[in-house]
Amino acid sequence: MLELKNKKYVREHKADFAKAGIHVADFDTDALYKRTYEAPAWIHFGSGNLFKAFHSVLAQEMIEKGIWDKGIIVSDTFIYDMISKVYEPFDNLVLQVVMKADGTIKPQVISSITEAIAADSNDKQSWERLKEIFKAPSLQVVSFSITEKGYDLKALDGSYRPEIVKQFDGGPATPTHAMIKLAALMLARYQNGQKPIALVSTDNFSHNGDKLKAAVLAVANEWKARNFVDQGFIDYLADPKKVSFPWSMIDKITPYPAPKVQEQLKAVGFANTDLIQIDKNTVSAVFVNTEEAQYLVIEDSFPNGRPPLEKVGVYFTDKETVDKVEKMKVCTCLNPLHTVLAIFGSILGFTSISSETKDEDLFKIINKVGYDEGMAVVVDPGIISPKDFIKEVLTVRFPNPNIPDTPQRIVTDTSQKVGIRFGETIKLYSQRSLDINKLVFIPLTIAAWARYLLALDDNGKPFTPSPDPLLSQLQDFLKGVELGKPESAEGKLKPILSNTKIFQVDLYEVRLGERIEGYFKELIAGPGAIRKTLKKYLN
Repeated sequence: MLELKNKKYVREHKADFAKAGIHVADFDTDALYKRTYEAPAWIHFGSGNLFKAFHSVLAQEMIEKGIWDKGIIVSDTFIYDMISKVYEPFDNLVLQVVMKADGTIKPQVISSITEAIAADSNDKQSWERLKEIFKAPSLQVVSFSITEKGYDLKALDGSYRPEIVKQFDGGPATPTHAMIKLAALMLARYQNGQKPIALVSTDNFSHNGDKLKAAVLAVANEWKARNFVDQGFIDYLADPKKVSFPWSMIDKITPYPAPKVQEQLKAVGFANTDLIQIDKNTVSAVFVNTEEAQYLVIEDSFPNGRPPLEKVGVYFTDKETVDKVEKMKVCTCLNPLHTVLAIFGSILGFTSISSETKDEDLFKIINKVGYDEGMAVVVDPGIISPKDFIKEVLTVRFPNPNIPDTPQRIVTDTSQKVGIRFGETIKLYSQRSLDINKLVFIPLTIAAWARYLLALDDNGKPFTPSPDPLLSQLQDFLKGVELGKPESAEGKLKPILSNTKIFQVDLYEVRLGERIEGYFKELIAGPGAIRKTLKKYLN
């Protein structure tokens, strides 16, 4: 059996891996480690599937092409077990498995990751190593895939959460929140010569670079108010010639490890297929299954230089073009459609995205949300065609039965997503004086999300909602709402639909709040009301 024991073992058994159809790169990993350790160039925060399937693979492709001679370092600010259970036992090796629509797989060993470090400020050795990396003049890029909640410092009412205020009061010594950790590491770079750097968010939300910048500067300003830092640190972070925060758009579906892929890997003699329990909500593996399609578009703003990623398929362009591409994908052509399927699929009892596309009603609604409602406000970015992109999503990517994605995964953290995925389109309708009454299926989906929060499926049976940082607060607003009693919903949605932190717009001010309330009452009319309401508006 073939294993990811360590990089030496993989090199020595390269021919055996090849016989099993598993590609192994032909470069000196020991030399790569030494060069990267001494002069790091790229560190990424977020050790999950997207990193394993995309960022680390981009680094490997550059190394294999001979156009870059450094590895990539990965760190995790939250789930330290990812480092200790998924990376360290396998010498930081990963098996990327591309799942093709015809049912075949294309596996390759990713050996570009030179270090995996828990960003734990209470772990002196790890924290000091991270500081060393940030102090290095050679460091060009710090990238992130930590999901929307990793940037958020505030509660639902817009005030800083109590635990965040406590960290502000404690200063840079032992931070626990991702953004406060980043600020502390950037302080180390500032104090070691103020070297330039690019901080690149590759998370799926609008103007991600701005949100990253705002969070880091918020921490710096709170520290200055408490005399932990001087004005020079704030000026350093705010100077784009020193620290840039490029916008980006990233797109690659990377679902949880799939049993089918496990069996396919076992069949070719690969041993490391066991699922690894990370915490009560997270399962990982040394392998990552993913689709073929991928896109990464980044604003070309790198004050200390950057790896030649354009030679491995990454688009570098100006901020305006990134904005158009990002809005096209995140607000219309993919993410909103994913969320529609996630919400309705979870309530209707589906367990795979691909099977939902075979459901006539669900396939109709994502077409309505994408083509009829979203496309009205999309601006063609020029480098990627919106019509071609959405066609690929609806006819190739979502229906691919070999992508084992679930609505339960996609519906995770929906409170952090609805503002981007639906709020932006609603705002543009209002700003451009478009007919808001033409929006039917976006508000219907928002109503369905509120219905999802009741944690009852369409038959009235309880289910466990996916994790969401605002779940308990949102469910508190809906206390007293009963399935089969639409009148019990009177006034219950107002605190949710009027919250601009959630939706980026007060839905009552744009004349959608009352309509969503009406949809919600239809959706709670009784068992079967979800399907009945869907058919009513689709037909």
